[in-house]
Amino acid sequence: MNNSSPHPELSRVLARKDVLALAFGAMIGWGWIVLTGNWIVSAGSVGAISAFLLGGLVIVLVGLTYAELASAMPQVGGEHVYSYRAMGHFASFLCTWAIVLGYISVVAFEAVALPTVVEYLFPSYSVGHLWTIAGWDVKATWVAVGVVGSVAMMVINYLGVRTAALVQKVVTLLILVVGIMFITGALFEGELGTMQPLFHAENGVAGGIMLVIIMVPFMFVGFDVIPQAAEEIDLPFREIGRVLMVSVVLAVFWYALIILGTSLMLTPDALADSDLAVPDAMQAVFQAPWAGKLMVLAGIAGILTSWNAFYVGGSRALYALAHCGMLPAFLGKLHPRHRTPVNAILLIGILSSLAPLLGRSAMVWLVVAGGLGIVVAYLFVSLSFVILRHREPELERPFRVRHPRLVGWLAILLSLALIGLYMPGSPSALKPIEWALFAGWTILGLALYGWSRQRYGTQFTERQMRRELRQDSGRG
Repeated sequence: MNNSSPHPELSRVLARKDVLALAFGAMIGWGWIVLTGNWIVSAGSVGAISAFLLGGLVIVLVGLTYAELASAMPQVGGEHVYSYRAMGHFASFLCTWAIVLGYISVVAFEAVALPTVVEYLFPSYSVGHLWTIAGWDVKATWVAVGVVGSVAMMVINYLGVRTAALVQKVVTLLILVVGIMFITGALFEGELGTMQPLFHAENGVAGGIMLVIIMVPFMFVGFDVIPQAAEEIDLPFREIGRVLMVSVVLAVFWYALIILGTSLMLTPDALADSDLAVPDAMQAVFQAPWAGKLMVLAGIAGILTSWNAFYVGGSRALYALAHCGMLPAFLGKLHPRHRTPVNAILLIGILSSLAPLLGRSAMVWLVVAGGLGIVVAYLFVSLSFVILRHREPELERPFRVRHPRLVGWLAILLSLALIGLYMPGSPSALKPIEWALFAGWTILGLALYGWSRQRYGTQFTERQMRRELRQDSGRG
């Protein structure tokens, strides 16, 4: 197809390594650098590892439903396509709008995480007081670093998915090298005695584990970027599902091993005094300040991989909704040469650039509200998996899940359990401001959906879905 075509399409150019780096890099991000110490303090060393293994099991089950559906319907938008085919127009919008909240919360979080980690390397750089939000002093230079980083990521994604994939591979490799250095060093140099307490009982063993499990959806969000970019993946459809599952399993082991290495190197007192536990543990492994700074650089690399991946995922989700008449049409525009959803990328770039103005404390509210959006989307996808297995058993599924009823219903039940962790009465329930953010996002979405449906109707969506399914038939 000529790049100058008046009707450009997404380019199918991502190879296996590109896809694996995109998903794995999205899932490991920056949170493990900042939060590992908190996880161990909250649940104990073995408690924190258990929380990620249990939460990881949920993600693996949900990931299996994604893997089968992504291989059967390899179209841009992922959740949007599956939920539309299984449950119809409105359910598809609710599902995709929920995951977009999760994506945007990650993008906004990374715009705040970057200036925070730079402050670790250059403690006195944050100057020029602007205002205070939720007890956090927002500084001009701190905001500037976040904005510059956001604009840079926006430009990378604007220039095309090839550029974004190349950046993703290089930076993910750096994280893996540093992570392997840390884990192997901690296994040789660490002491089992520092892992006490194995479980933290202040809130009860189960309560401590639950406080960590509620973070799992946010930490693992990213494998679903693969279905979002399905029309840009140059692999047999069966391999899309396989790569998705490999990325999830790798991320589960990554988090468990990082927690293990940190608990082997730092005592409970050291963890309580540490702002960034993993870099401090890395420094303890090699007994040198350079090692801690190297780990911080790996953390910056994690910010970039996550940021980059969710620009890809978020922009494709918005593009898919607009392309099918569920959002205003300008978000469905592709760049004629770069073949990227240009307006969706620009919108995410603007939101990401505004995030540092709110400071770090306010971002916690958005992140938690975004986590609820993520698990809601997981529930919709799990339901779609079960419904389509029942309604369309003849649908070609290049990647087929064994024991689909068991996997599907477990994914549904465990997704509901994760949603329950956010509900009132849970030790990890949302705060009123977080509920307000989630409700505001939902109301905004319903207003846009109502306007778009009135303008475009639902027939356009149905025609578009049928056209795309015809295009993809027989290509696996």
